[in-house]
Formats: sequence, structure tokens, C-alpha cells
Amino acid sequence: MNSDNNETAIFANGCFWCSEAIFQKINGVKEVLPGYIGGITENPTYEEVCSGTTNHAEAIKIVFDYKQVSYQQLLEVFFATHDPTTLNRQGNDIGTQYRSEIFYTTPHQKEQAELFVKVLNEELIFDKPVVTKVSKATPFYFAENYHQNYFNNHPDKTYCAMVISPKVNKFEKFFQEYVTK
Repeated sequence: MNSDNNETAIFANGCFWCSEAIFQKINGVKEVLPGYIGGITENPTYEEVCSGTTNHAEAIKIVFDYKQVSYQQLLEVFFATHDPTTLNRQGNDIGTQYRSEIFYTTPHQKEQAELFVKVLNEELIFDKPVVTKVSKATPFYFAENYHQNYFNNHPDKTYCAMVISPKVNKFEKFFQEYVTK
């Protein structure tokens, strides 16, 4: 994991099981870890985050080799694989823990993310304005072990088969050039 070419991105875009499953497939992504960020509670549990009282978002921390995949490409996947126009909601998941937010880890990421959101809104890429916030990364708390690599460990669970698998298949179809062979 220690490479001079590694950088970290942190995205909140709904259920971290779905996000983890998609970003794990990208060539150049070294590690994807689900967790919680942006709230007021130290070391929150999944139950606390789901209660909506911690103000944390379900998020993923992505370690990537920027010589293999750019932050810009990760932003493309981020915006294409969730609805960035709904405030505190992704599909049937409702609450601040499911918000769309980018937590930048460098000034360059901040510039790129803000520009990306601006262009999406100016070009009217979506039917409604993008509500994705761009915020400085705060402490990231790793999710409990049973959340790690969830889709790969439980492909036959109903949620994985009915929700995550179609999202992963759609991603692989539209982003073939990014997918690890």
C-alpha cells in the first residue's frame, strides 16, 4: 500500500456497500474501505450513524494509484453511480447518512471536485441541480468488520442480488475501460 503514487479519495454517496463494490472494480484502485465521516460523534457505530443523530455519512475511503487512475476519473464514476441531485437520500435510503458529499484530502482535489459540480450544473447534465457538497476531510472512522468487502462476501443476500449487483453490472457496462480485467 505504500507507494509514492498513492492518493486517498473519500466519497459519500449512499450505501457504502454499493459504493465499495463499484470502486473495487476500478483499475488502479488499491483499497476501498467503508466507514463514517463528517459527523460529531467519535468512533460511531453503524446503529448510531443509521439513527441520524451523529451527522456522519456512510462513505468510502479509496486508496488509488494516480498514475493508473486519476481523481477526475473517480469523480466521473462517483457522479455516474448515484443520484447527486437528492438531498439526504439515495433511492429508498433516507437520512443525512446517505447524503452526497465529497471529502477532499488535498487542495487539488477540492478544486477538481468544485469544478466538476459547477460544470455538471452549468451544462444541465441532470434534470435537477447537483446538491453534492464538497468538504474538507474530517476524521474517517472505519465501519465494523462485517461491512468490509460486503458484496463480495455476501453476493447471494437479497440486497446484494437485487440492489448492488445491478449497479455493479451497469457500472461495468458503461465504464469498461476502467474495469480491472
